[in-house]
Amino acid sequence: MKFGKEYTSQMVPEWQEAYMDYNLLKTLLKEIQRFKLRNKPSPTPSGLRRKLTLYRAFSGLTQQRHYQQLTPSEQDIESQPIMVHSVNNHDGSEKYETTFRMTSEEGGEYELVYFKRLDDEFNKVGKFYRSKVEEVLKEAAMLNKQMDALIAFRIKVENPTGSFDRSVEMTRLASDVASSSAVLAASTPRGAKLNRKVSMVMEVIEESSTHHEQSDDDGSNDDQEEQVKQTVKPKVEVQKLKNITGTRPAPLEVLDRVQFNHTHETPRSTIKGVLNFPGHAELNFSRKNLNKVEEQLKRSFIEFYRKLRLLKSYSFLNTLAFSKIMKKYDKITSRDAAKAYMKMVDNSHLGSSDEVTKLMDRVEKTFTKHFYNSNRNKAMSILRPKAKRERHRVTFSTGFLAGCTAALILALILIVRTRHILQTPGSTKYMDTLFPLNSLYGFVVLHLLMYAANIYYWRRYRVNHSFIFGFKQGIELGYNQVLLLGFGLAVLALGGVLVNLDMQIDPQTKDYQTFTELIPLILLLVVIAILLCPINIFYRSSRVFFLICLFHCICAPLYKVTLPDFFLADQFTSQVQALRDLEFYICYYGWGDFKHRENTCNKSSVFITFSFIIAVIPYWSRFLQCLRRLFEEKDPMQGYNGLKYFLTIIAVCLRTAYSLNKSTAWNVLAWIFSIFAAVASTYWDLVIDWGLLQKESKNRWLRDKLAVPHKSVYFIAMVLNVLLRFAWLQTVLNFKFSFLHKQALTTIVACLEIIRRGIWNFFRVENEHLTNVGKYRAFKSVPLPFNYEEDEDKEE
Repeated sequence: MKFGKEYTSQMVPEWQEAYMDYNLLKTLLKEIQRFKLRNKPSPTPSGLRRKLTLYRAFSGLTQQRHYQQLTPSEQDIESQPIMVHSVNNHDGSEKYETTFRMTSEEGGEYELVYFKRLDDEFNKVGKFYRSKVEEVLKEAAMLNKQMDALIAFRIKVENPTGSFDRSVEMTRLASDVASSSAVLAASTPRGAKLNRKVSMVMEVIEESSTHHEQSDDDGSNDDQEEQVKQTVKPKVEVQKLKNITGTRPAPLEVLDRVQFNHTHETPRSTIKGVLNFPGHAELNFSRKNLNKVEEQLKRSFIEFYRKLRLLKSYSFLNTLAFSKIMKKYDKITSRDAAKAYMKMVDNSHLGSSDEVTKLMDRVEKTFTKHFYNSNRNKAMSILRPKAKRERHRVTFSTGFLAGCTAALILALILIVRTRHILQTPGSTKYMDTLFPLNSLYGFVVLHLLMYAANIYYWRRYRVNHSFIFGFKQGIELGYNQVLLLGFGLAVLALGGVLVNLDMQIDPQTKDYQTFTELIPLILLLVVIAILLCPINIFYRSSRVFFLICLFHCICAPLYKVTLPDFFLADQFTSQVQALRDLEFYICYYGWGDFKHRENTCNKSSVFITFSFIIAVIPYWSRFLQCLRRLFEEKDPMQGYNGLKYFLTIIAVCLRTAYSLNKSTAWNVLAWIFSIFAAVASTYWDLVIDWGLLQKESKNRWLRDKLAVPHKSVYFIAMVLNVLLRFAWLQTVLNFKFSFLHKQALTTIVACLEIIRRGIWNFFRVENEHLTNVGKYRAFKSVPLPFNYEEDEDKEE
């Protein structure tokens, strides 16, 4: 793989604009190369080419000897084509400028433009890196204070009586150090003893300095050697430990200025927030609260360490890119400028700063010691989770089940055609009863296939959907896993359809076989059991994540609204027909006569009432989520979004009423509100959710930034969204086709809505990703457990 592609693949997607523009600089070098080729002397005749190649003068060693005869100062003045120096901006920041000394040469203006652009890119990278380092240093100071409070809180929980003798504890620590040193002295060679004792002292010193590194190296080696030569005694170690603040227990006085920092993430906290209860709670020193605090700080440290890793990768990758581009410059121009420029890069804040590396080391030590009882292997497996490898068995199983699905569909078509099942007397009864039961699985499978396609194209166009949805690193499902689930469910559902497709009724009892009639219900119970299974099988973490988001949608607006919550609620607005099929399951198997395939569901007033409620639930959930966000964020756009869903609720109710009562009044009302809701929803999809239809954009009628390079894809998606959005016209105009049953037509319209939602998903997440890119948001904000009163005073 060429460096340009590898460079792009390793970028942090949200920071892409902050990286060095390698392709642009490469283009400028190509212009220099083309100029040199145009002005190159005409080639010699082919007859002399061999002679010139064989008998060309060898000047490489002579040239090196010539350089060796010059002094270093003469080399800097005479041989260096560039000179790099730093200047201060008006805001006090530092930037670098390169002076190109060969502008008088032919084509020198091309190289001058190259170095000007190179300086701009380096200053951009350096400024961004410096700002991010300042952010992580501030966050480190905040985490430092949180750890002080945690240790003090832990002491209060484990020692509630407060009988803590500091001198006794110091003596105990000194005795531990002395005993461990004696063991080391008896079991290690003499040379190893020296190194081991030095490392022990340094480890304690490093841990003590949390805010800043102890970098006073003058005379430190002599002091360490002197310490090693001395005999370790408890009294001496006690004196050392007293001089090291990091080994002392956290002062309990810090708890006097600390309260719990509760966010409105539960129904109870939400109700307290509405009733204007204080957002911070007094400390309650219990084991349960300690576990909560530790869990919150664990998440904070994991996210902070991930930020440090990406920041370190950013520094390394940009430094490597500058090295590569300067080597290309030297190769094209035959100059020796890379060494001077890379010396400046190495001496700059980007190349010489080690704050990130030191912070990473301290985070590793703190996380290992205070959260995993010094078990480094376990701690590092959490801080540095390994990337999930694609397994061949998943690919094989997906392909196998896809083939089985295609074979079962073909078999189903052939059976229906050869047996003329659609012309049999029982076909109408089958379409009214079993077809709605089995179509439920078709809706779910189609949605899974669309989601798998979304994941594939999100990855292809580097849309960071895992970060947007908040998936834990290494546990998110790939498109192969989603396809595996979809095709597995399709095989089970199609197998059930083929089993109970026999229309023959028992002539004596006038009923159908009980087992075959119960197959749809059995399959539904199996799917629900797998979804709720607590055992770590069938992607347990993903199932738990789905159930939590589903519970938040049902309990809206009692939970804080996050993107996965309202994204899932939007998915259910396209699965209204599937929810109605679930309602039909309850009615058919609860109150119907499934042995004779008879039911009175469509005539029951209770069933009709719940058909209204079921159709409205997803839109009502989104409406309440919009109200919650309007209350918290004070964003009027959320109010307009809620109004859009309220119009949709009215339109769905009117269309449902018209489908049950074909009167002119219901028809007119359904038309009016459906048109308003459809126009508002279409506008919101294209302009707000997708960010398209921008007149002033550099991409006409699109947006400035596009993840997909082909602009025609966006226009096709907009047209399809409009056409599929108005699929509800079938319910108002009451289209009838002689070759299609009413249930079949309803299923087709529902499938078109699922396809529209799948298309919407890709562009909605793409727009969210580009918004994060514009704001350089690449990390989740993890709430901290403690709130310091002094911080509030400073803010005021």
